[in-house]
Amino acid sequence: MKKNNYLFTSESVSEGHPDKVCDRISDMVVDSYLSKDPFSRVACETLTTTNKVVLAGETRGPKIEKDELISKVKNCIKDIGYDQEGFSWKTADIETHLHEQSADIAMGVDSKDNKDEGAGDQGIMFGYACNETEELMPAPIYYSHKILRLMADDRKKGILKGIEPDSKSQVTMLYENEKPVKVTSVVISTQHSKDLNQEKVREAIIPYIKKSIPDNYITDINPKEIYINPTGQFIIGGPDGDTGLTGRKIIVDTYGGAAPHGGGAFSGKDPTKVDRSAAYASRYLAKNIVSAGVSEKCLIQLAYAIGVSKPLSIFIKLADKDSEKVDKIKSIIEKNFNLSPRGIRELLKLNNPIYEITSSYGHFGRKPTNKGEFTWEKTDKVDLFKL
Repeated sequence: MKKNNYLFTSESVSEGHPDKVCDRISDMVVDSYLSKDPFSRVACETLTTTNKVVLAGETRGPKIEKDELISKVKNCIKDIGYDQEGFSWKTADIETHLHEQSADIAMGVDSKDNKDEGAGDQGIMFGYACNETEELMPAPIYYSHKILRLMADDRKKGILKGIEPDSKSQVTMLYENEKPVKVTSVVISTQHSKDLNQEKVREAIIPYIKKSIPDNYITDINPKEIYINPTGQFIIGGPDGDTGLTGRKIIVDTYGGAAPHGGGAFSGKDPTKVDRSAAYASRYLAKNIVSAGVSEKCLIQLAYAIGVSKPLSIFIKLADKDSEKVDKIKSIIEKNFNLSPRGIRELLKLNNPIYEITSSYGHFGRKPTNKGEFTWEKTDKVDLFKL
């Protein structure tokens, strides 16, 4: 392989993956509180295993009865598609162990007198954008998500029969001079009914690969490099096959490894937690910078301290590494954007129940909706960044 050529791989997992079931339920809890009080505080973790769901965490806001949350958990499981012997929305044992938020955390976050609202925790958050796809996402993670999303849509419509909710995808692309030029391999592992043999599974899944990846990337792929259920049958899946936990798929949630990740998960957290809100803000900035034609790629890091409102640092990296251009962009950000937790929430309208939809197929590269979801994907600040 030539010096400037390399292979890069990203993976995705479906909404029926055990960890994603947990992310969905945790974000449902966030939305439930925000729908009753937009200033609620929530940090909810979920565990799933064979026919069991456990919720634990801290909240501050309206009182929501356990029976209401349990009913909503069942609705999440039903919508994902689980009514199997080992995990069913009808029979799952659901426990909730949510309690009041720590007074020490609340003291650091709350605004008081002349003190603005502080970050809910310390940490570093990254945002990234590149021009590899129209959505300004790295190509391998974008196509990995798309395959599974199209499969799930048709499964729920009854078009894709015999395929169950738990699936994983992986796309490997050849890059030449930092540009993706073709897909070299695709891996799909999907749960299926006992009535489908592996030949039938392959026949069912291949069309979704072709629908998801542009022809110019996949036309000459070796059929032997398309791996469908390479280990054989996959009948037992979901939380019955593997324990799930909230926040274990953070690279799937972001850029598929094409950019750094600060380490904090998103799901189950209200937007005072900068793990979530500042990651959204940094993506918003990076996407607008790339949309403005400033750079083919942009990486932004924001750093926070618990109880402190303003970011401790803003780091910007552009594809051409032009330091003067970086200084200009940083100056534009500092003059025009309030990157305190409150400022981010107001800018992106994050105090709304908009998070359950983010729990699968990535938090980035999605289309903003008329319900206020994915506001951080808008490119409405392009004019600010035109140099």
